[in-house]
Amino acid sequence: MNDEQYMRLALTLGNAALGQTGTNPSVGCVVAKQGRIVGMGAHLRQGEAHAEVHALDMAGAEAAGSTVYVTLEPCSHHGRTPPCADRLVREGVKRVVVAAQDPNPLVAGRGIARLREHGIEVTVGVLAAEAEALHEAFFHTIVRGRPFVAAKTAMTLDGRIAAPTGDSKWITNAASRAFVHELRHRYAAILVGVGTVLADDPSLTARGDEAPKRDPVRVIVDSRLRTPPGAKALSPRSDGEPPAIVLTTSAADPAARREIEARGAVVVDCGPGPRVDLELALSELYARGIAAVLVEGGGAVAGALLEARLVDKVYAFVAPKIVGAGGPSGFEFPGVPAMRDAIRLDRLEVRTFDGDVLFEGYPVYAKETR
Repeated sequence: MNDEQYMRLALTLGNAALGQTGTNPSVGCVVAKQGRIVGMGAHLRQGEAHAEVHALDMAGAEAAGSTVYVTLEPCSHHGRTPPCADRLVREGVKRVVVAAQDPNPLVAGRGIARLREHGIEVTVGVLAAEAEALHEAFFHTIVRGRPFVAAKTAMTLDGRIAAPTGDSKWITNAASRAFVHELRHRYAAILVGVGTVLADDPSLTARGDEAPKRDPVRVIVDSRLRTPPGAKALSPRSDGEPPAIVLTTSAADPAARREIEARGAVVVDCGPGPRVDLELALSELYARGIAAVLVEGGGAVAGALLEARLVDKVYAFVAPKIVGAGGPSGFEFPGVPAMRDAIRLDRLEVRTFDGDVLFEGYPVYAKETR
């Protein structure tokens, strides 16, 4: 195997832990020696051992003289855990291959420099683009100090997310829906508006074949606390965590607050009203260790986030169906005055799922460069 093949395995390990490392990056690591893999690891949970530690522990004495492949620059500072760069030095590794440099000011090249100071050969940039995609939420939070927000919508050819009657099951096919559940495994939280809760009563869980199964944190934007206490989104979680975070305003009904809190949900005030302050709401989620949010609410919440320029990525499914006028659209907001002001998607990827088309890209807002 060559450097790219070993690094691709490290990326696979990191990808498997997406959504469960809080505000930390989901790093993967492989230790190789004389053509053999002697250690592998991933960062599994914030505050616990990093990927390099797991991989070196597995390698044991074989770590001496080995080559270590890691998707992100080894840390060089004392946080909740000791510096990984120091551990690599102590183990006597010969070479470290890094996919991407860490933008965190506490690291930002210092880990690489420390390794080189101790005579360890360091190669940087192997599969860098893939690593940046893996760590895009972490890179975003370092720069912007708020969660990475991805909006997922499913619409017909004429842009409707439901029929005029409100019926929306199902716009997309089974293959598309299976991919959405894969997405839910990758994001720390899934966010919907109260309108979606009232209309569909979703469970907001991740289903599929992934193991171990991990459900994202449920988040409901509900300015007036209209969420029914019996909503499925407020059902108990198997991991013992609060069933949901409900983002509201200080003007919401106190009696409704008590009923929702009685279900174990966390109710968070995000401004005085009448609507939830979305920037404040995201800050509150980040303070609770949520670094990536998948928005699956209706057009109102997705449109409000897009209008506020708070959407960082879009997953837009388009099904080959037409329902006509009257149904809600995927992004509901006042709109732009001219086509030149339209929000376009950059770095676009287009995929198909048994006839459905997925447009995946990054919004570029008018008069803004990304």
